[in-house]
Amino acid sequence: MQMVRQFDQELEDLKQSLLRMATMAEAAVQKSIMSVTVRNSDLAREVITDDINLNRLELEIEDKAFKLLALRQPLATDLRLIVATIRIATELERIGDQAVNIAERALELNSRDPVELPVDLKVMADIALGMVRTSIEAFVHQDPRLAVQVCQRDVEVDLLDDEYIQKILDLMIEKSRWVTRLHHFIIVVRNLERIADLATNIAEDIVFIVEGKVIKHRCEDWAMYPSQ
Repeated sequence: MQMVRQFDQELEDLKQSLLRMATMAEAAVQKSIMSVTVRNSDLAREVITDDINLNRLELEIEDKAFKLLALRQPLATDLRLIVATIRIATELERIGDQAVNIAERALELNSRDPVELPVDLKVMADIALGMVRTSIEAFVHQDPRLAVQVCQRDVEVDLLDDEYIQKILDLMIEKSRWVTRLHHFIIVVRNLERIADLATNIAEDIVFIVEGKVIKHRCEDWAMYPSQ
């Protein structure tokens, strides 16, 4: 009984570490977007500096998870949970990297005169950030239905990605002197699309934990036909 309680405590500790990492990744994305939209370079530098803490936490989570696998030899749902936790930590670290990329673009953009964009970056950013939040909520509640919502919203982000890139490219032709600055915005849009993809990967891991089904690269199809 003591061994069971100790294992449960270690598993809970692992979950809490992952939730702490998720909070940090979400904050990094929020700050990076604000550093672009309100031209706040201090926020951008914060994101870049704080990324080392996100990297350290990923390694800490991996270490805890591998020890649980080696020493406790978990089965069934617990085994899937631990394996998925490692994968989710990797996705969160990559989300942090995307936030750093956006922050670096912000530093470049904020050092020059502003340009008027034909798109609203905040709309795309809010959707991508919402997907990250929902994927983590799905993890907390072990709810594949929430994971499905993330898969469905990824289509929306992909459509915005195409629309935004095309509009910025069109503006490049019209305002050739803005090309360098507009290219930075294209990179920001691509980073946001990548954040949405990473949130979708997390959603796929939730389905793996709860249902024991591997739906990697077909999350959208599974959302429509969950019995497959």
